[in-house]
Amino acid sequence: MNYNTAQKILEVNDLEIKFHLRGKTLTAIRGVSMELYKGESLAIVGESGSGKSVFTKSFMGLLDINGEITGGSIIYKGEDLTKYKTEKQWLKIRGKEIATVFQDPMTSLNPLKTIGKQIQETIVLHRGVKGEEAKKMALDILKDVGIQDPERRYRQYPHEFSGGMRQRVVIAIAVACNPQILICDEPTTALDVTIQAQILTLLKNLQKKYKLTIIYITHDLGVVANVADRIAVMYAGDIVEVGKCEEVFYNAQHPYTWALLSSLPQLGVKGERLYAIKGTPPNLYNEIKGDAFAPRNPNALEIDFVERPPYFPVSPTHKAKTWLLDPRAPKIEPPVLISKLRSQWEEVSKCL
Repeated sequence: MNYNTAQKILEVNDLEIKFHLRGKTLTAIRGVSMELYKGESLAIVGESGSGKSVFTKSFMGLLDINGEITGGSIIYKGEDLTKYKTEKQWLKIRGKEIATVFQDPMTSLNPLKTIGKQIQETIVLHRGVKGEEAKKMALDILKDVGIQDPERRYRQYPHEFSGGMRQRVVIAIAVACNPQILICDEPTTALDVTIQAQILTLLKNLQKKYKLTIIYITHDLGVVANVADRIAVMYAGDIVEVGKCEEVFYNAQHPYTWALLSSLPQLGVKGERLYAIKGTPPNLYNEIKGDAFAPRNPNALEIDFVERPPYFPVSPTHKAKTWLLDPRAPKIEPPVLISKLRSQWEEVSKCL
């Protein structure tokens, strides 16, 4: 994708989201800015609790009742979604414009309704098609998501499907809305490795057929390596690095991204202990000073504990929030595993 000419489909500026619980306030999203381009696949990666799901739920008005957007904007088709306050307003966006595939298909499907009826009612609600035409569309979508014998499956219930097949049905329901943006929230976590690959391939094919813009949410960089155009790395409610897939994998700049990449099992060496990130993420009930990753970063600078870093550009499509990119910072080499990745990429690039 040429990002110089690509069209922005959604733009987030300085978004802040807070939750109120038992008299305390938790800042889940801390001034995040992000652009999403039409037709791309963007992967948002980070540890559990980093704010990935909360961030994207705000695009659809799905925050929990104790959560609120306290600053910033979400611009979609010229409108600021943070100004939406009623269900009637959100129903214009939810499903029809922005749809989501949740992690656990069993909690997304109604066990008392047949699979076909659940897809068909989505078509009726969001596309205004009824009767036999809606049923035909539902059967066509079942075929598109790789479900064999759709006429028989149409009449079955969720408990008659395997985990992978249920996930295909949930994807079918999301696609039936005919959305512009599809958010896939950990769509393969509960599946075995073989089925994971099938679901990711399916999503790639659906993206082409239905001209979707996809956001993948995951804690596993390895899962999105072959499907993402860009990767945004999220830590403690902030996007600390963003760039094209090859830029983040082979030229990562933020110490947290280094740590995530070093934790990939694929990079493990037989007989050696796998790398693990020391410490725990910060308590978001407390005010965070400086770089949130500093207490876990063995190469942290003094300023990391004092002042939050801005974005430093690495390339026109790659930027990171780390003081290590400041011209005044000392030169710190990335971990050995990251250097290996870079050398592998350099060898591959010579052959291209």
